[in-house]
Amino acid sequence: MPITIAITLYSIAWLLLVRAISRRRTHFPALFNGILALALLAHGFGIYKQMVMPDGYHFAFFKISSLFFWTANFLVLLSSLRKPLHNLFLVTLPISIFALLSSLYTEPDAASVYLKLSTSSAIHILLSILAYSTMIVATGQTLLLAFQNYKLKHKHPTGLIRLFPPLQTMEKLLFELLWVGEILLTLVIITGVFQIENIAAQHLHHKIVFTVLAWLIYAILLWGRHHLGWRGNSAIRWSLSGFASLVLAYLGSKFVLEVILGIS
Repeated sequence: MPITIAITLYSIAWLLLVRAISRRRTHFPALFNGILALALLAHGFGIYKQMVMPDGYHFAFFKISSLFFWTANFLVLLSSLRKPLHNLFLVTLPISIFALLSSLYTEPDAASVYLKLSTSSAIHILLSILAYSTMIVATGQTLLLAFQNYKLKHKHPTGLIRLFPPLQTMEKLLFELLWVGEILLTLVIITGVFQIENIAAQHLHHKIVFTVLAWLIYAILLWGRHHLGWRGNSAIRWSLSGFASLVLAYLGSKFVLEVILGIS
């Protein structure tokens, strides 16, 4: 029931957003934020019911994907109260609806493994969720920046593009998000070291390789921005490459293990 309510409210919020953008409004009414806040409450409660079980925590692929996008939407809503980030919901809301629908129709079976977490494990997982979610928001910002950069380069600054903040502001927002995400990703790697007992038994090879690769890509991007003034297409390509590695690190390896190979 909470998941169904969340899907409905996300859909209403997205339609309101599209309507506001089509009418070239730059100010989003309290109604939009209110509906989104209610959607987040329903989404959060639905995640809790799906993942917290008497026998432990259920971190299945589709459940954890839904949690990532709950955190991403929360971060965007919080940030949009002081920065022009509402357009990011054009990307995050449809994907959130898809993630919720997927989690709704992939209920845990009797063979599912439920995890009992220590304090250190809980901290590591919390940091991971925050890091992935921040990078999801940064990637949404990257896609909007790519769209804006393309339109301006081809001299078509009309329609939707007029509602975007200046290109410099969009880039500044992107790199603020990337810095936060990189710091969180660093903490994820550090805390993750203490969770390793047997790399092979825990199926961690791919996760470690792609997580470190993502960290390096983001580090190079931030270094290039600071020392070489990277912007535009260079920043977009590096940002998307980093996120692709991050997806392969967690969701990719988890999808292969659980959905393809059937390993819990």
